[in-house]
Amino acid sequence: MARLPLHAIANARSGDKGDRLNIALVCRDPAHYAAVAAQVTAERVAQAFAHRKPARVVRYDLPKLAAFNFVLDDVLEGGVNASLGLDGHGKSLSFLLLDIEIDIAVETPRGAQQQSISGRV
Repeated sequence: MARLPLHAIANARSGDKGDRLNIALVCRDPAHYAAVAAQVTAERVAQAFAHRKPARVVRYDLPKLAAFNFVLDDVLEGGVNASLGLDGHGKSLSFLLLDIEIDIAVETPRGAQQQSISGRV
């Protein structure tokens, strides 16, 4: 088992509609989908964004794509036209999600050196 940040095994893309943030999270390897599904819950994402005070966080599961869509309400300070924040669109906020750490099973073939998910020894 290895404890890794999501960015080691997944990609994310965020966007906005008014004061609503939308983050797509896609596992690079579909084998990691179950572990991500079990550990990256709407509640855990709400905790990661607690400083932005989300009114609601909803997770939509997309198992055939090994992906998730998170929708966070009221986290963009009113949205791009109302916010004084540097990132009113929420484009960089996907990095908050990608910084969440999860436990991933790491299999090592017999006789091979153990490698991390990133491929480094």
